Amino acid sequence: MKRLLTYLKPHIWTMTCATLLVLLIIAVELYRPIIIGDAIDQYINNPALTADEAFRGLLLAAGVYLVMLLLGFAFNALDTWMLQKMGQKIIYRMREEVFTHIHSLSLSFFNTTPVGKLVTRVSNDTEAVNELFTTILVKLFKNAVKIIGYAIVMVSISPRMALVSFALLPVVAALTFFFRYLSRKAYQLTRNRITELNTFLSEHLSGMKLIQIFAREEQKYQEFEQRSEDLYKANWREVMIFATFRPLIYLLSVVAMVLVIGTGSYGVLHGTLSMGTLFIFITYISNFFEPIQELAEQFGTLQSSLASAEKVFSILDEKPQIVNPAHPVPVDIKGRIEFRHVWFAYEDEDYILKDVSFVIEPGERVAFVGATGAGKSTILNLIGRYFDIQKGEILIDGVNILDIDKSVLRTAIGQVQQDVFIFTGDIKNNISLYNEEITLEQIKQAAHVVHADTFIEKMPGGYDAPVTERGSTLSAGQRQLLSFARTLVYDPAILVLDEATANIDTETESLITKALEVLMEGRTTIMVAHRLSTIQHADNIIVLDHGQIMESGTHQELLQRDGVYKKLYDLQLLAE
Repeated sequence: MKRLLTYLKPHIWTMTCATLLVLLIIAVELYRPIIIGDAIDQYINNPALTADEAFRGLLLAAGVYLVMLLLGFAFNALDTWMLQKMGQKIIYRMREEVFTHIHSLSLSFFNTTPVGKLVTRVSNDTEAVNELFTTILVKLFKNAVKIIGYAIVMVSISPRMALVSFALLPVVAALTFFFRYLSRKAYQLTRNRITELNTFLSEHLSGMKLIQIFAREEQKYQEFEQRSEDLYKANWREVMIFATFRPLIYLLSVVAMVLVIGTGSYGVLHGTLSMGTLFIFITYISNFFEPIQELAEQFGTLQSSLASAEKVFSILDEKPQIVNPAHPVPVDIKGRIEFRHVWFAYEDEDYILKDVSFVIEPGERVAFVGATGAGKSTILNLIGRYFDIQKGEILIDGVNILDIDKSVLRTAIGQVQQDVFIFTGDIKNNISLYNEEITLEQIKQAAHVVHADTFIEKMPGGYDAPVTERGSTLSAGQRQLLSFARTLVYDPAILVLDEATANIDTETESLITKALEVLMEGRTTIMVAHRLSTIQHADNIIVLDHGQIMESGTHQELLQRDGVYKKLYDLQLLAE
């Protein structure tokens, strides 16, 4: 709660005004029954007045009552407007803060955190916190003040009647405490079930093609039904707690009303209590239990908001493993890469790379080959500093990458991967990634160089043609060509090709071979490929096996050595 309240600091003036309006609203609500009660005693039950005098008095009381109604409406409307506007600003800021922080987190976090969980945090949980600022805090304050106000006014009018009215308060307090405990548990369970369901949906909707390929729809339906039933039961438990608490409080309010009417009627008949005072107490007692009931329910909703806030803060408290240097070294990256005795493990001391050392000169074309799990893709991830090494050094142009600003380093590296991600939008923005500094002319030029324009210009709308999520309307080859254009338009100093032509058919591959030559011209190029025929013209081929460099050299040199590379090459020839 203390941490949540820090979001109110920029809105202190708004909260102050809202608090004053709440006090005015309560004052109006407390005064309205007194107007009618006084009118009953002064004008209806006053035999000293003539009928005309009583009628004029009642008209005056009615006018005052109408003014109170209008003031109450105006105060409520203004208060609601101010709080809703403030709440939306706070939640807007919180959503931006969470999304920005998620961008700063390391790849290892996304490897272990389901997407559906993050979506729930950014959308559902922040919206639950919104209710805290727009409704709960003010209503908690309003109802607490209202209860105190009713009690003070009732005691000041008739202490004896007030004691009768408060007779059932210990029972109400016990019920409220018990309800708070049950509702908190119910809210927490419901939020957890919602997160589990969203995570399941996100994962299985993304993998729907695989589910249909293996005909697992029935089993997945049963799994969804189980999670949906768990959420249903959690919601039903929450509903039943409210359905039990509300009638119990209502029953106690009816019993309290009976006590007030019985005691008050006795006082009226014996002349110790006026009819107007009895009316005031009947009105107050009917309203007195309402804020108590709301207060208990708001405590439950407060617990829900706090549970959601806790989940949001758990994301904000995640520390990025890859930290930007406090004082980054300015460097104009040309493309010289050096690994010095690098050791790296994703977990503990299960090393993927073991004492790896090599140098890649600017403009040089180097390929990494080896069996699956040899550490090829790991080297690519380390160059972009998506993970930090445990031992050794990685230098770019003689500067340790730990001392280079992450954005500068990654901007200088263009990656073309086997699995190309396409965003919902259009063709041009999938090439520029919404970078406003990149012009349409540059986008078209990049597409032309990699021959992506051959299919783009045939599409309805051309570069403005809409693209669906993950580029489902595009072929694998077209998505790969867009990835080439995307990389080229950013003009990186270092080019990384991670199985870049794996999804390209023979005809398309022949089209982009020349484009790759243009793309690699003057750039340090690092290639990973399982098809050794695609890397034969590399300046240097580094062979990895179980995280260690076994040999390196040109294609012909490695064949002559009759080592690991020769065995891999012969195996591929046999396979073909």
